[in-house]
Amino acid sequence: MSDEEFKFPEWQRPLQDAILEFDRDCMLEKVQNIENLISERLRELSLSSNDHVEHAALKDALSILRILKREKLEFPG
Repeated sequence: MSDEEFKFPEWQRPLQDAILEFDRDCMLEKVQNIENLISERLRELSLSSNDHVEHAALKDALSILRILKREKLEFPG
């Protein structure tokens, strides 16, 4: 997907990259990076905006990351 197809490409593009990664070490690094991006964006939204759509999308992204960590990176549930 191109960035134009993402509503929030700043963090959705890296999330897609993490989902599509097959190398375990690279996936772990990408997951950690996207967790940082999401945390920072949530902080920004809490200070400056009531963007409920992006907030809900960020919460969904965190759920996806939890699944990746549990299923692909074998983190404890």
